[in-house]
Amino acid sequence: MDYSRRNFIKKSTATGAAILAAPAVFGNISLPKRQKAADATEPFKLKYAPGFGMFHEHAGDDLIDNIRFCHDMGFRAMFDNGLMTRPLADQTKIANEIHRLGMDLGPFVLYADFSVTSFVLNKEDIRQMLVSKMKEGVEVAKRTGVKWALVVPGRYDERLPRDYQTANVIDNLRYCCDIMEPAGLTIVLEPLNTIHDHPGLFLNGIPQAYAICRAVNRPVCKIVDDIYHQQITEGNLIPNIEAAWSEIAAFHLGDNPGRNEPTTGEINFKNVFKYIYSRKYDGVLCMEHGNHDKGKEGEQKVIQAYRECDSFEI
Repeated sequence: MDYSRRNFIKKSTATGAAILAAPAVFGNISLPKRQKAADATEPFKLKYAPGFGMFHEHAGDDLIDNIRFCHDMGFRAMFDNGLMTRPLADQTKIANEIHRLGMDLGPFVLYADFSVTSFVLNKEDIRQMLVSKMKEGVEVAKRTGVKWALVVPGRYDERLPRDYQTANVIDNLRYCCDIMEPAGLTIVLEPLNTIHDHPGLFLNGIPQAYAICRAVNRPVCKIVDDIYHQQITEGNLIPNIEAAWSEIAAFHLGDNPGRNEPTTGEINFKNVFKYIYSRKYDGVLCMEHGNHDKGKEGEQKVIQAYRECDSFEI
């Protein structure tokens, strides 16, 4: 479905007005009284980044329509985990529209094989595979201008002491950085919870990821802090963000339990966002979660939730 820019603005304004004019639609969630209706489409304080398809009921399937709708709703970033696997023409089309609108494009998934041991091993064939994968990522970055590539170091090896595995991960990341650094592409390591979603993975905590980044000691090896995963793994969210701040380059968002939008679980995202904003963070916060409710009303609730959590006092 093709929309003109004017139709997008009209449609977006109507959506924003509906969000604020019909609080009953959104249950117990409401915006602070001091916010005006115009705030419904003005830019958010932070660069929250919807994924393609999150607002399917409003924007349809077209990639450009999705970007324009998100921009009209006040979002100033997008993310696409599957960017690397899209046709080259689509990669270029996404990048061109993102850049035209002055938005950022968050990390894409470069390597995340949850089924094999890889980074934890000191093997030449593993190293060559990883180096080849990094080179593919560099080509994606050249086409799209994306700055971050997400890496999950894979499974741990039950037959090898953890300390040796850690040393191997550090060495393998240094080889990867040799490819990434000249291209200005930053690896963001993602710790994932092994309690509920991903048993058996090597990297599962922010302190662990921080120690590895410090040991690699390269400016293009950083962390993506997934708030959902870290709430499950260790909690203590703001202190851990503060302690690892120098090594965090991006965030993933999702409430717990349920892995849906903020305000649907136990995490106080308003306070988390306020802390991140206080550090003058200018990066992307990828909305890597589902919609708690389906349909247009569910999509409107997602936008409403971010307006509520973004309304922290500065």
